[in-house]
Amino acid sequence: MEKLELTREWDKTFPQSNRVEHTKITFLNRYGITLAADLYRPAGAQEPLAAIAVCGPYGAVKEQVSGLYAQTLAERGFLTIAFAPSFCGESGGTPRNLTSPEISTDDFSAAVDYLLTRDDVDPRRIGIVGICGWGGFALNAAANDPRIRATVTSTMYDMSRVNANGYFDAMTPDDRYRLREQLNDLRTEEYRSGTCSRDGGVVDPLPEDAPLFVRQYHDYYKTPRGYHRRSPNSNDDLNRLNALAFINMPILCYAGEIRSAVLMIHGEKAHSRYFSEDVFKRLTGDNKELLIVPGACHVDLYDNLDAIPFDRMEEFFHRTFGDVLP
Repeated sequence: MEKLELTREWDKTFPQSNRVEHTKITFLNRYGITLAADLYRPAGAQEPLAAIAVCGPYGAVKEQVSGLYAQTLAERGFLTIAFAPSFCGESGGTPRNLTSPEISTDDFSAAVDYLLTRDDVDPRRIGIVGICGWGGFALNAAANDPRIRATVTSTMYDMSRVNANGYFDAMTPDDRYRLREQLNDLRTEEYRSGTCSRDGGVVDPLPEDAPLFVRQYHDYYKTPRGYHRRSPNSNDDLNRLNALAFINMPILCYAGEIRSAVLMIHGEKAHSRYFSEDVFKRLTGDNKELLIVPGACHVDLYDNLDAIPFDRMEEFFHRTFGDVLP
């Protein structure tokens, strides 16, 4: 296992809770990449616990949104881990700042591998939470991994759809071909130079004509509210060639075959709402729920504790796991 340099001080974008025990852990995915995670355990908990692995948003790190979700769920009695994706943050893997339809999905199953080795985890009660682009990876993992008993997505993006079709499916096949030409020309340049170029992060400073959702991203990633020095979105962003794999590899082809429970959460005012609504129509079974949060935009579900429906998430996990509800 690769030896990682893990920060020991508290460097999250949210305050530390005194109701939770926090430790750093590492685990391997199926590709031999060492992932770094923050583990949150309810203080004083004794019996085997239901466990939840959390990741996202796309281009974020575990010190941001996923850590807030994980710590809050731990306050509610779950053992949780928030992990940095392969190639990003404190996790290993090269080239840096890469994403992959397969590897990013496998990171969730690798987290389940790790949780199943812990004596304080009940193997019958393991769930996952995917936020933003990692909501799509979470659904893909749930379709492929029956060990995942419950899945929550929050403010979900379908990264295959948005890369192949653009926002609101505005791209044509010709647009897509031109994008492939540009990306593969860049691939040639990068191979010759031995470099990996980056997308540039959330635009800063904001142009006057920036769309509202771009302004909302800026308000989170580029201000003290959510900035983190290891976050791709807060800095130079992800590898520019990441889009190549997603254009031709739709990750939600088998979403309709998910048999385990799913709760999809999205903001009423989110520009990305259509991703959740459209995927939800493809889910089958009476254990699937779509919750639209009134008045919330996309990034409200990153850190706005008045908007994130943690009560509903807690109830969903307990009910799915067969726990006795308080």
